[in-house]
Amino acid sequence: MSDIKKEIESLYDELIRLRRDFHMHPELGYEEYRTSQVVYDYLKELGLDVRKAAKTGVVGVLKGNVEGKTVLLRADMDALPQEEKTGVSYQSINKGIMHACGHDGHMAMLLIAAKILSKHKNSMKGNVKFVFQPNEEAAGALDMIHEGILEDPKVDAAFGLHLWTPIESGKIGLAGGPVMAATEEFEVSIIGKAGHTSAPHTAIDPVLAAASVVQGLQSIQTREIDPLLPITIMIGKIHGGSGRNIIADQVDIGGTIRFLFKNEKVEKDILLNKFERVIKGTCEAFGVQYYLKYIPSNPSLMNDERMMEYVSRGASETYGTDQNVIAYRCLAGEDFAEFTHRVPSAFYFIGTGSVDKNTHYPHHHPMFNIDEETLKYGVEMHVRTVLHFLND
Repeated sequence: MSDIKKEIESLYDELIRLRRDFHMHPELGYEEYRTSQVVYDYLKELGLDVRKAAKTGVVGVLKGNVEGKTVLLRADMDALPQEEKTGVSYQSINKGIMHACGHDGHMAMLLIAAKILSKHKNSMKGNVKFVFQPNEEAAGALDMIHEGILEDPKVDAAFGLHLWTPIESGKIGLAGGPVMAATEEFEVSIIGKAGHTSAPHTAIDPVLAAASVVQGLQSIQTREIDPLLPITIMIGKIHGGSGRNIIADQVDIGGTIRFLFKNEKVEKDILLNKFERVIKGTCEAFGVQYYLKYIPSNPSLMNDERMMEYVSRGASETYGTDQNVIAYRCLAGEDFAEFTHRVPSAFYFIGTGSVDKNTHYPHHHPMFNIDEETLKYGVEMHVRTVLHFLND
């Protein structure tokens, strides 16, 4: 294959145009209609076998000239329900929606990687599945798996990456074993009895009970779990009441539980039992009822040691050094985890944080943006990991 870096450089302007186009036209999970069509048409023009999956998902298959293994590369497509405040020239034109997590860059990088690899399919051994997945923020990977994207041809390995502002531009995060947290999202409704604030004894106040539930849940992670095990229990929203002088009849709480446990299934069950015990006991003490619901999310993301070797090799060639690789784990959730529990996989982080370029804001922040110079690293990592795996 010719010089990969030169090929990427020749497509750099197109890479930036794609990313900015996706950024200007963000769409929520399972509503990525425009995005999906742009991706579909692009892959079709490259001559790939392309199909839709899981409503708005797209799968393109590139078949090499010689039979061999099949590797999957994945990019997520969905944006977030957030008003953008970056002020960039390519800011979101869809009110209340923005790409605040880097998915716009993920799609652009994977499309350019597909373009480069498709030019060399005659010298490629095996197949590449380019998967553009909807609804990553709410566990869309499982829907694509249920629709058979790991079959026909059967996937032997999967690789994914994430542009990551907490890591400095020019560095790459990579670690073995569990690297991103298992996540349980939850909703709790605390049900009392409405009344007038002048006569609280005639009502049952769910606001006071909710406050105690929020406080009590924090005792689990600080008093009941080994402090060496990463865990966070966070409340993201509380809604209740309609007036200052009205005792509400219901308070709704929503949040997440994130953890990295060694024996995930067993310890998760123990954790969730503790979680409901606190809620139940607190509600009984205040004389209120409760309803607890878990929203399906993802298991922990597990990196395979053998697949990491391909990533490490690709990183050394891409960046020209081994000194920029940092061992990185976090408690963010990522539904690429579903692939890692089914085929040998590796997931890594492309540093894109730069104070000088104003790309140091955290993910899901209204000022979130990426250092576009780092997009070329992601393209090259895609290409190199694929070639190393297929030619091994």
